[in-house]
Amino acid sequence: MSSESEPAEASPAPRISQTSAPGPLPRSAEVVIVGGGVVGASIAFHLAEAGVSDVLVLERDEPASGSSGKPIGGIRAQFSDPLNIRLGQRSLEAWRAFAARPGADVGVDSVGYLFLLGSEADAAAFQQAVDVQNGLGVDSRIITPAEAHALCPYLDPRSVVAAAYSPDDGYALPKEAVNGYLRAARRLGATVRTHCSVLGVDAEGGEVRAVRTTDGTVQTRAVVCAAGAWSAAVGAMAGVDLPVTPLRRQIALTGPLSPAPPRVPFTLDFDSTLYFHGDRAGGLVLGLSDPRQEPGFEREFSREWLEPFRAAARRRVPALADIEAKSGWAGLYEMTPDCNALIGRAHEVGGFLYATGFSGHGFLQAPAVGEIVRDLYLGRTPFIDVGPLSAARFQGAAEAAVRPEAHII
Repeated sequence: MSSESEPAEASPAPRISQTSAPGPLPRSAEVVIVGGGVVGASIAFHLAEAGVSDVLVLERDEPASGSSGKPIGGIRAQFSDPLNIRLGQRSLEAWRAFAARPGADVGVDSVGYLFLLGSEADAAAFQQAVDVQNGLGVDSRIITPAEAHALCPYLDPRSVVAAAYSPDDGYALPKEAVNGYLRAARRLGATVRTHCSVLGVDAEGGEVRAVRTTDGTVQTRAVVCAAGAWSAAVGAMAGVDLPVTPLRRQIALTGPLSPAPPRVPFTLDFDSTLYFHGDRAGGLVLGLSDPRQEPGFEREFSREWLEPFRAAARRRVPALADIEAKSGWAGLYEMTPDCNALIGRAHEVGGFLYATGFSGHGFLQAPAVGEIVRDLYLGRTPFIDVGPLSAARFQGAAEAAVRPEAHII
């Protein structure tokens, strides 16, 4: 078995399966992972690396075709909840080492994260979070408006009272990460089956027995739900309540700019949720969490949210208020009531595990989550206690355990 931070030792040549597995669906698997996004891919890699012999990933479309194909790729440890801080830290380490393990270039760019703070109350709250982050080893700090302007020249320093900054944060390439994890998982013996939809999860005597799909039935004693915004439906198939709600979020792209934009941190205005960063095409990526957006599975790009974006930009970053958005895309957040993930084993059905509901943080936390689910399956003690992230926290008296995360965009 491999340790938490080292690759598995050499073993006999593993069975390698193609991404779109030809021939009939395997009749059985030790573990079936529902969802071929970054979380499912990370779990598949970590399980296969640990020597789990039959890992089957089921993806109804292509890998990274859901939420993992449409994030902004942010990676950070700047959170308010110590649990999220440690998940972010652990994952940042893994993202930086991705070229060696599992072995792929995911374009990590440590431009830093810069939270713009427009009130003394927000500055005080972020100072408290920075104190917690520093206590856990995160290199973050509160900086002055002038220092923030030096990092991000677009900022009007008169519009903020302070900013929170960590130089170790940044962004990476989501699709490359998904494919890198899955290639490594296949090398280690996992099977990835695409264009295969899950129709049901059969449980008998309170235990998982099989997964029914459009390509047939797979006998198994373990299912991991990593289906993102579609997780509530997958959980319901097994009789497990996973309170996940889909919510559309949109991104606009400026295309190449002339002159090229300066290198700036991943910049977020905490008050309005406006955010932006540079891209590899020499332009900017623009976004905003539109409070008018209704929950649902709509994934068509539209431009109505650019109105509040431009209004927020006029207050904080005036040079971006009228910048042209040449294109864009829409994706789905997988929201939970407290904006924290759902990670754990179901109490209702033996053999049903879940890792979902990341509320916009799934990509950045995926490496650590893969480790954790591996350990939960194998009966090991994870590097951090994820008991507080159990779905049971939303059931009855357990609601007292709900833990809000303040650093949400």
